[in-house]
Amino acid sequence: MTSIAVLAHRAGLSLPEGAADRLDDYAARLVAANARVNLVARSDVPRIAERHVLHCLVLTRRLFPGGATVVDWGTGGGLPLIPLAICFPEVAFVGVDAVEKKTLAVRAMARAMGLPNVETWHGRAEDYREPHTHSVSRATAPLATLWSWHAKGAVDADAGEGAWPPGLVALKGGDLTSEIDDLHAYAPGFVADVEPVGLPGVYFADKHIVTLRQMPG
Repeated sequence: MTSIAVLAHRAGLSLPEGAADRLDDYAARLVAANARVNLVARSDVPRIAERHVLHCLVLTRRLFPGGATVVDWGTGGGLPLIPLAICFPEVAFVGVDAVEKKTLAVRAMARAMGLPNVETWHGRAEDYREPHTHSVSRATAPLATLWSWHAKGAVDADAGEGAWPPGLVALKGGDLTSEIDDLHAYAPGFVADVEPVGLPGVYFADKHIVTLRQMPG
């Protein structure tokens, strides 16, 4: 497995000191956990570092401000929850998933790695209403659904220079036209930005970062 440090360097990503080793540790733990619990596709196991961990790390191009609370909808194996928690130790992260064995696996990995800023919540996303400033998601649900989950407990916060604004940041793939149209119909008072993930390789060619935030006023 190619090291995270090498992959991040190739992708032009700058990681906090010591984060690359911890991300390698997480990737190894995810491979081991996947042998017991289906957290990622079996065919992707040899490429967990590149296709999963590196993909999540594009969200480190901007900051999650200290003191923020970030919910990861459908966290699965802790993606992007754990990579982000490693890179932003001053931010609280909550992984939400309806499958209990997944939240238990993520909690065990986080505790073993000494990540006090990670919690998990087992249940249906639509039932989660705890206060949070940001939400993240990776190929979990349509944008309108994600926004409905985010809005239930969303609280405002100062973004700060170079930070993600309060709202939803989703890693999505493919043509998003219909999803964005559905979102406009469901919740017209928002701003949506779509940008490529900017990672090399055919696998990432149609993958995007989508940010959604409430329209000012």
